[in-house]
Amino acid sequence: MTQTIGNVKELTALRDTLRANSAASAAEGHKQIRICLGASCIASGALKVKAALEKELDYREMQHKVTIIGTGCLGPCSGGPALTIDNVFYEQLKPQDAKDIVVEHLGRGKIVERLTHKRPDGRTVPNAADMDFFKRQKKILLRNCGQIDPQEIDQYIARDGYQSLGKAVTQNDPEGLIETMRVSGLRGRGGAGFPTWRKWKFTREAKGDRKFVVCNADEGDPGAFMDRSVLEGDPHSVIEGMAIAAHTVGAQRGFIYVRAEYPLAVERLKIALGQARQRGLLGKNILGSGFDFDVEIRMGSGAFVCGEETALLTSIEGNRGEPRPRPPFPAVQGLWGMPTVLNNVETYANVPSIVLNGGP
Repeated sequence: MTQTIGNVKELTALRDTLRANSAASAAEGHKQIRICLGASCIASGALKVKAALEKELDYREMQHKVTIIGTGCLGPCSGGPALTIDNVFYEQLKPQDAKDIVVEHLGRGKIVERLTHKRPDGRTVPNAADMDFFKRQKKILLRNCGQIDPQEIDQYIARDGYQSLGKAVTQNDPEGLIETMRVSGLRGRGGAGFPTWRKWKFTREAKGDRKFVVCNADEGDPGAFMDRSVLEGDPHSVIEGMAIAAHTVGAQRGFIYVRAEYPLAVERLKIALGQARQRGLLGKNILGSGFDFDVEIRMGSGAFVCGEETALLTSIEGNRGEPRPRPPFPAVQGLWGMPTVLNNVETYANVPSIVLNGGP
């Protein structure tokens, strides 16, 4: 049975232990294959590539020396199926490529050049950091996508996961946290760009017996898969961001409204929520702080209009998803007439980094 994390000290101790174990494993020569198991790469055949790698490792009795980690989206979806080993980026893989990867790279330490990324002029670029796609990026929102197994909460914790929530409940300074959000300049990432801090402040100051935190993961625009990639690759960042928002505004209940056409995102969200509850990071008395908060998933039926916040709230209430006139705005009168913070996936996923590292 998974042990509940009782307080922030235990959370930090677990993070440090996980990091130490990982470092010790690397020092002993244990290798990791990070293969993209986002929806795009799965559609391209990533599961078959993963199965072929497992079979090859087993055949060569290397399964105890190599760990295969199924991650979220690595980024260059046009190159899928893709994986990384020692920061070497392999792309457009087929099951028959597994033998060369295992024998050459993992067995002999030799990069398989033909499987690495190629520039338009034909030159190979083995190192992911040297690829044009990654060169000018500094990943914040997507810091964990491609690095961790989204179905393993300990991998999220090892990368400072839930440290921001611990900081928020320990300091217990909602006004200070709202100021941090103001300084950060974070705005709603759903398109309107409304200042996040202001929405939180309105909800905190609004009168109501209950308050709610809602995540808009409907993402109805054609071809817009940003939210899906985050939910598939790093669901705990969204859950942690929602918990921080709830602590700030005084809410005890949250909802993630996600479209049913995202089955992989829904599946990984369910796993993440269950693991967070097991660890005591959702539910009653989170981290021994007296703060109670839990999250439910509500699936939409594909109605484009439910991407609009008031229609989304109406749908969560069990009614036909139709927009409501504003004002009053959801921050004052939202779910069941109660004050409600409603942000989208990308906004919440940014919150842990801001709280942990400061606003500027």
